Amino acid sequence: MAQDQDLSRRDFVKTAGAVTAAAAVISAPAIHTARAADEPVRYGIIGTGSRGTYLMKHLKDISSGQCVALCDIQPDMLKNGVTTSWNNPRTYTDYRQLLEQKDIEAVFVTTPLFVHYPITHDALQAGKHVFCEKCLVFKPEEVHALRADAAAHPKQILQTGLQRRYSYFYKTVKKMIDAGVLGDVKFMHAQWHRNMINKPARLWTMKPNGEKNINNWRIYRSMSGGLTAELTSHQVDVADWMFGSSPEFVMGFGSLDTLKDGRDIYDNVQLIYRYPGGKQLTYSAVSTSQFLPYFDAQRPEMGECIMGSDGAVEITLGDGPNNYTPRGSSCIAWWYREPPKEKTVTDAKKKPEPFVAGATMVATGGAVRPIPIMTDDLAFGKSDSFLSREAKFARRWLTAKGILEQDDPANAVDVELDSFFKNCRDSRKPLANLEVGMQDAVAVILSNIAMDEGRKVYFNEIEKMGLGPQTKPT
Repeated sequence: MAQDQDLSRRDFVKTAGAVTAAAAVISAPAIHTARAADEPVRYGIIGTGSRGTYLMKHLKDISSGQCVALCDIQPDMLKNGVTTSWNNPRTYTDYRQLLEQKDIEAVFVTTPLFVHYPITHDALQAGKHVFCEKCLVFKPEEVHALRADAAAHPKQILQTGLQRRYSYFYKTVKKMIDAGVLGDVKFMHAQWHRNMINKPARLWTMKPNGEKNINNWRIYRSMSGGLTAELTSHQVDVADWMFGSSPEFVMGFGSLDTLKDGRDIYDNVQLIYRYPGGKQLTYSAVSTSQFLPYFDAQRPEMGECIMGSDGAVEITLGDGPNNYTPRGSSCIAWWYREPPKEKTVTDAKKKPEPFVAGATMVATGGAVRPIPIMTDDLAFGKSDSFLSREAKFARRWLTAKGILEQDDPANAVDVELDSFFKNCRDSRKPLANLEVGMQDAVAVILSNIAMDEGRKVYFNEIEKMGLGPQTKPT
């Protein structure tokens, strides 16, 4: 890969094209003829860098879509995309030429964040369905512009890359919350910690020529939302989902303490989000430690703890052979029950009954033991044979002992990609739709403002930000 190729941000923007210029180049929206529900969606990938090729490795096994085109402005990245591909797709260095192709029904936008909106705008204008990696937008003015774009193209699918929305275990926890299993859920803690001193992350390491090198886009504010956009976005979306709303305000602290190599993003982020009804998310992202205090410290880096009055869940996502964690592909979801409610003694003559520990308690005041959340295939059914029930008991017991690992029935990334293609055919709204993606992007924008300005930022402030004579970036 051309990791050190001196391709400037100016060159990138020039090649990508401004919104207004692109509108004149792109032909009229393609009118697609009716297609069979099982006919693969023909798609192109715009951006064949790390994320684009990562998705390609998943896409090659998904039959509901067919890759027909790739685009990247960097020759080495484009070559790497072709090497990763499996069906000899056409290649382009100008995404507008890709969008002109009538046979392409959908596109994946897997470029640096600061050009997500211009490309998404142009793709919608060209009549394409769009899967845009998070965050959907980079600037406040783009929030208003993309809302208008989506409203003008209601028949096109617009999905954002928030794969936890497609995970069996995360969906199960959401059902538990909605059913009251965890009681009154008011608090959540999330973290994504990395040790970039002992284990430098390739994508976050400074390369030659600083801000002029497009491959440094993650570590400069002109192109990136920093740790908040790349990491926090995944987990604040989980809180929005579990709490059932967006936050009321955010406050926090960010600093550049250790990785002082010329970057201007924070390497240490601490945030607090306040939701309606007194609910809150506390969040931490640091760059000098990967320790995670969940799951008996068996997994590093990332995870969430969702806490209710009757129980809590520790959870993190598995991600196949390219998982962020060294342990592998398993998702972990551990459920901890709170001690049973103590009975109130109303009869003065009656002696208080001794507290009886629940099944998950070792003793009164002792450690709480987790219960692994099980997949549907371990549920007991009326038609189960004796041997089938015994096998399920055995698997449940081995999972509870940590001998067998939990895992999603299907990889969440695979599910979100397959769902995108199916929604292109059935026109159903994606789980990670425009509203979800926009809510997430707004959280990132406002979180960075809260840290930069050292104040409490209310989420309704976004409605007045970025408004003016021109609401679209040039």
